[in-house]
Amino acid sequence: MFEYKQITNSEAIKFILPRHYSGRKPNAQHSFGVFKNGELKACVTFGVPASNHLCRGICGEQHKKQVLELNRLCRTDDFSEPLSKLIGFALRELGKIGNFVIIAYSDTAMHHIGYIYQATNFLYLGKTKSRTDKCYGNGRHARHATSANEVYRVIRSSKHRYVTFIGRRKFKKEALKNLKYKISPYPKGESRKYKLGTFLKDEIVGLPYL
Repeated sequence: MFEYKQITNSEAIKFILPRHYSGRKPNAQHSFGVFKNGELKACVTFGVPASNHLCRGICGEQHKKQVLELNRLCRTDDFSEPLSKLIGFALRELGKIGNFVIIAYSDTAMHHIGYIYQATNFLYLGKTKSRTDKCYGNGRHARHATSANEVYRVIRSSKHRYVTFIGRRKFKKEALKNLKYKISPYPKGESRKYKLGTFLKDEIVGLPYL
């Protein structure tokens, strides 16, 4: 009844954009989906994180080129099959391609705990710190903007951080040995769902960028 397979990145982005709370196009380099009767019901995407500091900071300089972020996980409202099956399938398929350090985040602002990553045996590395980002006057993030058009800063919420290693056994042992974060017990709490079609709005702080 259900068919799990790799899909094109453009197919995944088309599916994700009207459904995911961020409302932003992901850097999708590897995409996987589950189909029911030929209709795409859920997908997951992976891509290289935008931050080189993050890539180096997980398992050191020697593994920075092997870091991928699980950056989107999305399904239709009527799909009830456990998404852990899709993630498990995707990780197995990526393991056939090469050795990877997979990082994933759950947004506390959306009341997400990351139970899906706990169910797929990711390691928990604690929470990121909340911070503010540069943005344009319309609220869009502006990593490379000039001070002339940076008007506000926006709050970036704290996120639960998870990691797993896929590929050869020797690589997994080496990457785990070089992990730069302390492995912590899984967090618990209430995890809420958001309605499809609703997006997370950055909270604009009324302070000019200096």
